[in-house]
Amino acid sequence: MENSTQESLLKSEHSVTYDSFYPIYALAFSSSAPNHHHHRLALGSFIEEYNNRVDVVSFDEDTLNIKAQPNLFFSHPYPPTKLVFHPNSSVAGRACGDLRPLLRNLTSFDWNEVEPRRIGTPSIDTTCTIWDIERGAVETQLIAHDKEVYDIAWANQGYSPLSRQTDEEHSTIIYENPQPDTPLLRLAWNKQDLRHMATILKDCNKVVVLDIRQPTMPVVELERHRASVNAIAWAPQSCRDALIWELPTVAGPNGIDPMPMYSAGSEINELQWSATLPDWIGIAFSNEVQLLRV
Repeated sequence: MENSTQESLLKSEHSVTYDSFYPIYALAFSSSAPNHHHHRLALGSFIEEYNNRVDVVSFDEDTLNIKAQPNLFFSHPYPPTKLVFHPNSSVAGRACGDLRPLLRNLTSFDWNEVEPRRIGTPSIDTTCTIWDIERGAVETQLIAHDKEVYDIAWANQGYSPLSRQTDEEHSTIIYENPQPDTPLLRLAWNKQDLRHMATILKDCNKVVVLDIRQPTMPVVELERHRASVNAIAWAPQSCRDALIWELPTVAGPNGIDPMPMYSAGSEINELQWSATLPDWIGIAFSNEVQLLRV
């Protein structure tokens, strides 16, 4: 079937929009809700000044409204690279760029959902660091890369910096870009099937899906985007859905076509798929956040 007849646009009646006073780069869903119908999102600004901020807004699933919470914000000098709520509460964790002045080389971070006292941070100095935030101390530092590390992700109790899997003493290369001058930017584990992860490349229109049981060879490469991919997310309720893609057991000779497609008003900076709101995807672009029902 031709892609033009297969794809279906996500219509405006399936979306909720929030307009911000500043460009939005970072986005996160709370892992818990104050009540059954109200959910919180954290929004990070992208202002080219030493004057950024993180705001928390609420989403009412009954009225389909997103409202600002004027008292729930904090200042953040640099644009936050990533936001994550504490796995066991509705308190947002700051992006890694604001941990301490000593840590300004950090590029991302991730929270261990099983042991929330532990976070991991990658750095442009080629290292990854595991922190015990309750003690405010370094737990271990991993020196396994020979170039900058741009993302990190926990797989339940396991850990994986971008493109490597490690037990703190040994590491295995899961995937290495055949173009050595093009870095890998983001990593996402499939939390329903930890054998699979996805990564995106700088200035590239494809998503690379990997199986850690078969290192170095991608399971499939998703290449239907018309421009560079900036963000990826796995559906929390399924082990075979990658955002708006349905992954078959075996890819056909012509690749894989997406399912629903969505076009934003400008370049998409971030997207998130919340485990507490599995019917909704959050997309950030320009000064807007849109929640899309899928």
